[in-house]
Amino acid sequence: MSKMVRGTKSETVIVEREMLKIKNLARVFLAGLLLLPSLGIADELSSGDTAWMITATVLVLFMTIPGLSLFYAGMVRSKNVLSVLMQCFAITGLMSILWALYLYSLAFSDGGSVNAFVGGLDKAFLSGVTVDAMSGSIPETVFMTFQMTFAIITPALIVGAFAERMKFSALLIFMTLWVTICYAPVCHWVWGGGWLGDYGILDFAGGTVVHINAGIAGLVAAIVMGRREGYPKTQMPPHNLGLTIVGASMLWVGWFGFNAGSELAADNVAGMAMAVTQLATAAAALAWMFAEWLKHGKPSVLGIASGAVAGLVAITPACGSIGPMGAIALGLVAGVGCFFASTALKRAVGYDDSLDVFGVHAVGGIIGALGVGILCATQFGGAGFGGGNSSISAQLGAQAIGIVSTIVYTGICSFIILKILDSLIGLRVDEEQESEGLDVSLHNERGYIL
Repeated sequence: MSKMVRGTKSETVIVEREMLKIKNLARVFLAGLLLLPSLGIADELSSGDTAWMITATVLVLFMTIPGLSLFYAGMVRSKNVLSVLMQCFAITGLMSILWALYLYSLAFSDGGSVNAFVGGLDKAFLSGVTVDAMSGSIPETVFMTFQMTFAIITPALIVGAFAERMKFSALLIFMTLWVTICYAPVCHWVWGGGWLGDYGILDFAGGTVVHINAGIAGLVAAIVMGRREGYPKTQMPPHNLGLTIVGASMLWVGWFGFNAGSELAADNVAGMAMAVTQLATAAAALAWMFAEWLKHGKPSVLGIASGAVAGLVAITPACGSIGPMGAIALGLVAGVGCFFASTALKRAVGYDDSLDVFGVHAVGGIIGALGVGILCATQFGGAGFGGGNSSISAQLGAQAIGIVSTIVYTGICSFIILKILDSLIGLRVDEEQESEGLDVSLHNERGYIL
């Protein structure tokens, strides 16, 4: 009898255990059903990536206002300080609206039959960019705003080439046409699924899209508009290098959002992009400083600040593809190369690029775009070649195609836009306005009340 009881108890225990297993399986199954909606989403939200990209977006906007604004404002004469600040501030507002209306769509949507050249209008007025729309692991709203900040700073860079002499009305129209005809297509070529991407071009954060694009447009604008009154015989020194070094410092800090943010994720590639950005910038700042020291006998604040920006420009296309030692080498070349482009080359050719947009941004962008074609190789500590490229020569070929295409396209289009505007409304203020200064003649204000 006792054996029967023990047997019954054992069977009961076994049954209870099996029932518990079934209940646990049921819970797992129900939990799986609850997760099905999120599993069905192709791109799952990463709060870490999203937080980083919001931060990066703020950093890139910080580069334009106040970073670039102060960097430029300190280098012009005191009678034009407000005009430069006004131009950068107005460009920030104008590009933000245009980006939402149609530029984002032209840069990043499917262009249909012309997809290789420019995007379509299916995202015009931010159609489909809803609170639930995703771009990879981040909301599309964040991606859209991050890319907007690039579209803001690129035309703002051009301001330095024609500082102190362009009409404000002409500036607004020129920038509207330029971002539509030049920036959006080149952006699409490289990042939006366009034809340059098929070549495996390496442009992680904008060597061609931003810096060569803006630098060439600046050179063309400086040539078309002509020299400032009195240049080069009249001395036109920066009026406040304190503002310039503060602006350069803000650019240096903000550039981490520019470069590391272009990974669009908080991961190891973003970490390396941050590290190489710091090293290249430091190397270029020192290289420019020592080159100037050797040539002129003294190092200058303007020189070391300009060298830092040259390093930031050069590492921009390369920061996702090269290693630390490659970054130092690239920075050294950029510092020396941009120094001579902004001094000896500028004097030899005779153009009046007021704040050296071509010498720093176009030349620095070219150095970076070519340099990454070599330094991306694994034997130099890089991450490897882009696309289907399998050798340094093939990668250099892809980089050269991107550089030449951007120079030719942007150069021709910028020239046409400027000449048409000049014939219709005039680009340049008159001699009296230029002599008085743009602050008073265009804005009826003064930067300094004595």
